[in-house]
Amino acid sequence: MTTSTVAAPTTATPNNDVSNALSDLLLPVVRSPMLDVEEELFAYELVFYRQGAGTDADTTLPDGILSGITDGAITRLVRGNRAFMRMPRSLLLEQTDVLAHTPRLGLIIDPFQVRDTTVIQRLQQLALRNCPLMLDLGRLDPATSEPHGPLEPLLRLARYVRIDAKALDDDTLARRCKQLFERGLGVIAGNVDDHVTYARCKDLPFQSIQGRYLLVPQQIEVPVLTPNRLSLLRLMSALQENNAGPVELGEIIRDDAVLSYKLLGCVNSAYFALPRQLKSIQQAAIFFGVSRMRNWIHTMSLSSMDDRPPELLRAALIRAHMCEKLAQGMSAEQQDMAFMAGLLSLLDTLLCAPMEFVLSHLPLAPEIREALVEESGPFAPLLSQIYAWESGDLQSAQIQPQNIRKMAGAYYAATQWADQVYSFAEQRTH
Repeated sequence: MTTSTVAAPTTATPNNDVSNALSDLLLPVVRSPMLDVEEELFAYELVFYRQGAGTDADTTLPDGILSGITDGAITRLVRGNRAFMRMPRSLLLEQTDVLAHTPRLGLIIDPFQVRDTTVIQRLQQLALRNCPLMLDLGRLDPATSEPHGPLEPLLRLARYVRIDAKALDDDTLARRCKQLFERGLGVIAGNVDDHVTYARCKDLPFQSIQGRYLLVPQQIEVPVLTPNRLSLLRLMSALQENNAGPVELGEIIRDDAVLSYKLLGCVNSAYFALPRQLKSIQQAAIFFGVSRMRNWIHTMSLSSMDDRPPELLRAALIRAHMCEKLAQGMSAEQQDMAFMAGLLSLLDTLLCAPMEFVLSHLPLAPEIREALVEESGPFAPLLSQIYAWESGDLQSAQIQPQNIRKMAGAYYAATQWADQVYSFAEQRTH
């Protein structure tokens, strides 16, 4: 028999400090990871998207960036990791002192800036202050002088150089990477949006690789699920069946002491500021609600996969939280399903198998399956908005101008939540 649950908020509420932080950075921004050859995070790029001409973006964007740096919102967004961003010229010339207080925040500079002597002087000052500078070469040959003139002044200031891996043929890519590497520069492979381009880069001396390849499933002729992944799918299947209550949820993961330990550690963390400590999965399910707790078990079990890049796992968590936030206004049941749709939207990439093949192992609600396989149903538009946000396509018909601020708030909240959850999932028990 299923045990009834007491009323509880649909979504766990973070403590006041975190709630205040979520309102600090409502700029249209996405953090794009750069991964090293071990698929660990090297740095984030913070990409700020303008909302179009004819707005006050030229004023609000510099103000928002400056505010985000000075009050620490940007540091929280990147978890204190190294990060690079482009800075508007006005802010670069007038407010560069703020970078002295954020040593892990670097600047991306462009070849055309070599012609701006005032900017060059500022960059020289920043380099002397040990601010990391990344020259974004794209497809340009650093040895040429066209179209911007000799790039040597920028190359001497830069610590890192990014080149467009997708735009260069194999020989040019290898030669350019080697030449820059031998100059003592950290070389970043940019625009790596597919696994073919990634394969061309991974054996070259790149400091890191950046692009949407991370979110794209590899083409596998004959999908094979390892024992660990089959075990994960069995757990997820059990959670979806039989309308389990608090007692049943506890029994489902009773034999997985590590998962239970991490899950209870996460829900009892200071992030949620609970009025009392929850000592069992059953108690947590009663407090948060069965649907919420089931989603949390899905989340923690996926996040515990140690054979996939951590940033891929974080991306799945961010999608889940964003999808749930964008579903506000729907019923509580639909919000829970929206969470699952977002979480499972990267399941094919996580498990290295086609989506239809993976979902055949899971008894999911038809609405979730429709969104993930057919791109239809009530959750497909929410996922479409998230995909557009990730790629910076703010002109998409799915993201109207009045929704930009809502999306920005949802994205920032989702990154904070995902980082919190993953910090517990990656813990190793002794």
